[in-house]
Amino acid sequence: MNKTDLINSIAEKSGMTKKDVETVLNNFLGEVTDALSTGNKVQLIGFGTFETRKRSGRVGRNPQTGAQISIPESKVPAFKAGNKLKEAVK
Repeated sequence: MNKTDLINSIAEKSGMTKKDVETVLNNFLGEVTDALSTGNKVQLIGFGTFETRKRSGRVGRNPQTGAQISIPESKVPAFKAGNKLKEAVK
């Protein structure tokens, strides 16, 4: 399912217009992005938690030359599924 499919499905089930659903979805995604970029997490009880995690620096290899390169530490977005979502997927 892509974003358009999701918008169409929500609009059909809720009776909202596709444009209104798209606005709400875009605002939700923007708020999650803003929260993660400032180091906060977004917790939706039963669904899951969006958070950032620190990835340690490490040594990698350039696949073309085989030379070792240093990969610096970074922050990456992560999602941890909640219990209700885990149960629904089983």
